[in-house]
Amino acid sequence: MQQMLFVLFLLVYGTTLIASLGMILLTIVDPRLHTPMYYFLSNLSFCDICYSSTVSPKMLADFLSKQKKIPYNLCAIQMYFFGAFADVECLMLAVMAYDRYVAICNPLLYTTAMPKRVCTKLVAGAYIVGLVDSAIHTCCTFRLSFCNSNVINHFFCDIPPLLALSCSDTSINEIVMFTFIGFVVGCSIVTVLFSYCYIITTILKMNSAEGRHKAFSTCASHLTAVALFHGTLLFMYFRPSSSYSMDTDKLASVFYTVVIPMLNPLIYSLRNKDVKGALKKAISTKFSSA
Repeated sequence: MQQMLFVLFLLVYGTTLIASLGMILLTIVDPRLHTPMYYFLSNLSFCDICYSSTVSPKMLADFLSKQKKIPYNLCAIQMYFFGAFADVECLMLAVMAYDRYVAICNPLLYTTAMPKRVCTKLVAGAYIVGLVDSAIHTCCTFRLSFCNSNVINHFFCDIPPLLALSCSDTSINEIVMFTFIGFVVGCSIVTVLFSYCYIITTILKMNSAEGRHKAFSTCASHLTAVALFHGTLLFMYFRPSSSYSMDTDKLASVFYTVVIPMLNPLIYSLRNKDVKGALKKAISTKFSSA
């Protein structure tokens, strides 16, 4: 069974790498994709690669290993980078929602409101918040005592299974987790909700049916990615520790650590005419040069 799972998740991880790298390369080589929307999308793809890569390679190695071990320091490093890139992913979805709000609700001011300098600051801000927030959680978790079992009932080092493993009082850790993750996720959700309230209102006022369809099509991909990512995050981290079911949480974790990073580039590419056009152009150029 583990060999079958190895093949399955190797295919998923390989698809994530190929699709995300392909998205990044397309936004670099095609001049039509040199816009803020695709700049943010390429950063989202980079983030998908990074936070999937903090989990998938070790998980794949464990499928083929009889002794599934991770050193204490590497466990802390895995938890830190996974938390950091998960935060960045969350904030990037909010930044992309704001970008769509400006593009649809204030199209004449779009180039003025979203110059390259502003886009770079938004992306840098997301990374700074993610790195700092994850450092707080990692330090709070690894100050605890782990004096009983050393078996983590999970496939990677995450906050809930490590809190369940500790013999220390974890009430402060739970408060910190709810507060800081709640702040990051809450800001992202509020930004997305407010942005799309204005976006939907603006779209409904459009006279052109074609314009409404194009605007809704542009937003549908992003809303799908937001719903998938935030839904699993809320399920995982915003429950009291007494209600945790590790088996259920492991299934949810597989979804947002392995499956969602694969789905994101596919969702955006399959529903986006510009991306499909850029891909066809790149393929035709490759074959004509060959």
